[in-house]
Amino acid sequence: MHLMDDAASFGEKILSVLDRGSFTSTYKYAVLLGLLDLALEATERDGAPPTSVTTPQLASRVIELYWPHVREFPATSRVLQQNLPQRGTRGTPEIVRRIEEFRAAHPAPGTPHRARTAAPAGWARLAREVEWKLVEMPLPRLQRVGDAPLPFLYAIRWDETIRKGEFKGPDFDNSIRFLPGAAEQLVRLSGLLRPLIQREWAALIARFNRLPEAALEEFLFSSDRAALAMLREPLRELQRGECFYCARPLRGAAVEVDHFVPWSRHPNDAIENLVAAHASCNGSKSDHLAASTHVSRWVRRDADAAAELAQIARGLAWPSEPDASLGVARGIYLRLPEDTRLWRGRGEFEGAQRARLAGLFA
Repeated sequence: MHLMDDAASFGEKILSVLDRGSFTSTYKYAVLLGLLDLALEATERDGAPPTSVTTPQLASRVIELYWPHVREFPATSRVLQQNLPQRGTRGTPEIVRRIEEFRAAHPAPGTPHRARTAAPAGWARLAREVEWKLVEMPLPRLQRVGDAPLPFLYAIRWDETIRKGEFKGPDFDNSIRFLPGAAEQLVRLSGLLRPLIQREWAALIARFNRLPEAALEEFLFSSDRAALAMLREPLRELQRGECFYCARPLRGAAVEVDHFVPWSRHPNDAIENLVAAHASCNGSKSDHLAASTHVSRWVRRDADAAAELAQIARGLAWPSEPDASLGVARGIYLRLPEDTRLWRGRGEFEGAQRARLAGLFA
């Protein structure tokens, strides 16, 4: 009951922070999702969440979150507004503007990973500018309800009076320290918090741009299926021409690339989280978590074929993040209740088998 009480209290605090009426930009959503993602990715071998993350780590994650937003929205033929217009002008939040400027200066790279690889110096400047903006604005202000402080998520060693010279100085402490139990609740509740925060983010953008909400969430947060298509053949060959899930031959065009840990749980396009599967198997699995048999095969594949996966990623300028991918899976699977139904095959589900899962991730 104690865990349930803690989770309920933590969830209520998140809801208080997410009050749309107090938002003049979308920075708070990006910070919350960035912290949630980093907590998952840094999950330890025994399932323990991290005690802290850093502002450079958060800056990189925030850039990745905003990256697909800095495209023209088809219905408006412009980049969507991410803040409340002031005095009749559109304006643009500085983080969004910096990413727009970087993409304009480096138009070829389509993904953050490719951009980082193709223009490392420009990316480093962008990341440093975004880091400063996070330090200056949302991080000291996020844990408030109205004018009252509500420290429940993290502690930092600066406040909103910080100046850029202090940030650039040798004594600046860039640690974001999770308060006791906060990272555990972020990881434990990630399957509920992510869709909630994304939906609230999309709703605020809809309000800023006077648009209907329906089409926005998919535009802002969905995976790029067209880009994933280039992984179909390399993954099929790695799997010796067999579907990852049912082990039957993969033939013709009915082959899809699936996120093993579902995108809805954590947006991870790293090659270690991708498998080739029949369209029918992928459709049946949908956003379900896979059963322990599939987990065992996935963990073994990523370990045994680590060099081949990294080679495929290098050849296609695709991200390879084996530690983070495994950390995310640990963070999610090791907290599942025994009665969670995991996808085993078309129309077939089984319980979580926590003891077996713990052994697989150990």
